[in-house]
Amino acid sequence: MTTDQPQKQTDRSEVSRAAQSAKTHIKDQVGELAEGAKAEASRRADAAKETAASEVGDVASALRRAADEFRDGSPQERTFSQLADGIADVSDTIRGKDLGEMVRDVSDFARRNPAPFLAGAALMGFAAVRFTRASQAEQAQSAGYTPATLSGRQPSTSH
Repeated sequence: MTTDQPQKQTDRSEVSRAAQSAKTHIKDQVGELAEGAKAEASRRADAAKETAASEVGDVASALRRAADEFRDGSPQERTFSQLADGIADVSDTIRGKDLGEMVRDVSDFARRNPAPFLAGAALMGFAAVRFTRASQAEQAQSAGYTPATLSGRQPSTSH
């Protein structure tokens, strides 16, 4: 019986070492997976940021083209030009900051100016809905659907 005791102690030590080794291995793998996920999220965020900056820049360009349609020096031309300049600055800011900085800036702005922030958020929501609907309608039309077939009504064949 006494010879079994040291064997059991050795078995327990080996099991304990194996468990510790497995624990360390699993922690390392989880860490590697977390780093990979973090890097992928960062890449996707940067791509989305660049897309957003590009879209905002396109809006600024459209406003500049609209300003060019008005008489030089007119109130409309000045207003559109100022809007275009402001929006172009936003585009440059989006490109120049990382996601964390932008989130902090937006959060700070929202705390300091809740009403304009909420108004801007509502406008962005309405714009997103209009953009989505317009994109869906464009895709449907290119696929051969008509507004009548999209709403479930059958187009009338008699005129």
